[in-house]
Amino acid sequence: MQVTKETLIGEALNMSMDIAPILMDMGMHCLGCPASQGESIEDACMVHGVNPDDIVEKINAVLADK
Repeated sequence: MQVTKETLIGEALNMSMDIAPILMDMGMHCLGCPASQGESIEDACMVHGVNPDDIVEKINAVLADK
């Protein structure tokens, strides 16, 4: 399993809830709201001022351990 910048937050969380702390650390504290579920990783990073490549790398590292 791997994510890309285009992966929706909801899809990524369905792969593993273990990535929730990564998203929360970047400022996404409303992971359960419908708007965040349909937002891409890249869009969420843009809103929160975070480099999407860094977040994708961190998420994929967690998913690789699954």
